[in-house]
Amino acid sequence: MIKIRKIKPSEEKFLHHLMQFYIYEFSSYISDIKLEEDGTFKPFDLRSYWNSEIHHAFFIYLDTELIGFALIESNQQENTVREFFILAGYQGKGYGKTAARRLFETFDGYWNISQIEKNRPAQAFWRGLILDITKGEMGERFESNKYIQRFHTSSL
Repeated sequence: MIKIRKIKPSEEKFLHHLMQFYIYEFSSYISDIKLEEDGTFKPFDLRSYWNSEIHHAFFIYLDTELIGFALIESNQQENTVREFFILAGYQGKGYGKTAARRLFETFDGYWNISQIEKNRPAQAFWRGLILDITKGEMGERFESNKYIQRFHTSSL
């Protein structure tokens, strides 16, 4: 069973470790991503996820096994998936779709989800999921080298 759990500030270091795999995957789409001198990728600045009411970090579990994470921004007008990651061995099995649905159910309202132009697997994942759950009730635009889908949870 897929579960999402809010990440505690004390677990930030663990999240940074998991994010190394995410950044590694992105390095195939963004050539500017390089290793630091210590052999790791530059960590994300996650302070807002511990100090802001609109930023939310979640671990994604398959039963008790950690398989990914999601970073969400949610204010009164709309929700945005900032980052979303499922470990490679668990991709393509429906776990990411189930986790995303749980996030959509957690934060009601409008959603914006974007993917960089080169990341075709992410585009296919999000378009397919959103079209499925909204019965086609979504908008999509392309700007600043990103595809952006917009929909409302009322269609869930």
